[in-house]
Amino acid sequence: MMSVDVLIACAVLQDHADQLSVLGNIIRPGAETQQRTELHLKTAQLMARSSLSDFTGELHKSQKQISIQESLLTPDNLAKVQRDRQFVSDVINGLMVELQEENTFQSLFSAVGEDRKKKVQLLDIINREEEGCLRIKALQKQLLDIRKQKTEECERLEELGAYLREQVQNMRVRTNRQEKFVKSCAEQLVCQGLKLSSHKENELEDEAGMLQERIEEEKNVHMETEIFLKRQHANLREKLQFWIQRYEKDMEEKEQEISALKNKRNNSHARIQELSKKCRDMQEVIIEDRMEKEHLRAQLEKEQKERGAATKIQAWWRGTLVRRGLRSPKKADKSKSKAGKKGKKKKK
Repeated sequence: MMSVDVLIACAVLQDHADQLSVLGNIIRPGAETQQRTELHLKTAQLMARSSLSDFTGELHKSQKQISIQESLLTPDNLAKVQRDRQFVSDVINGLMVELQEENTFQSLFSAVGEDRKKKVQLLDIINREEEGCLRIKALQKQLLDIRKQKTEECERLEELGAYLREQVQNMRVRTNRQEKFVKSCAEQLVCQGLKLSSHKENELEDEAGMLQERIEEEKNVHMETEIFLKRQHANLREKLQFWIQRYEKDMEEKEQEISALKNKRNNSHARIQELSKKCRDMQEVIIEDRMEKEHLRAQLEKEQKERGAATKIQAWWRGTLVRRGLRSPKKADKSKSKAGKKGKKKKK
């Protein structure tokens, strides 16, 4: 069930929609002003902020202002007025449907937001158009500068072309002169060449005659040298035969001498072996003699050492006896008497 405020708002909106449709039939289609659109947006904002009763009062006031300002419209703005009227009519119809179904104002907010987006897009397009105009002006200025540079460059190139044409003309004159000079020089060189060639031909003919004479001389010399070399070859062959025989004879003599020397070497080798055997025998005898002498010398040294040791022992023993005799005279006398008896026995 819808409330009373909603029904009142729907009735008011329906009334406004009817008035807008009547207004659209009265004015030409496609006419509407920007000021009227702002008033409609203001009514939408007031409708969103205030209650339904306040919204109806503000809506009546806005209609009065619209009716007053319609007299001030120009024919050029009628199309804009018609578009704004159609927009407000669509917003009111959508708002009525939403109020009847959902009791909300979201379609009004969405319509206002879309309108703001469109305005932002229009402002963006205008700014881009202004930037494009500025860029076009800058490009036109650059184009004028480039045209000026190109005209200056064309003038400079024309001057350069005239200078080059003049240079080409001068070069043609110079080349004609050079061709004449080269032609005259070539003719002179040809004449000189003919003279030199004729002179050279005469010299070559003389040289050919001289060479023919030298060839004849060389042939004679060749024949003489060939005969001389044949004689030398025969003499050398005879000498070679003689030296071959001499070589064979000398080889036989040397072989006989070598065989005799080999026999002598064998005899001397046998003699050397015999003498070496005798030498080894003598060395063995000498070594044995030395060993015997060494053995005798060692034995004599041993006997001398034993004698020395015996004398030392006897001296020590006598010393001990003397020391004992000094201690006991009787024993000493006895020992002397015994010693005297022993001495007598030895003498006997």
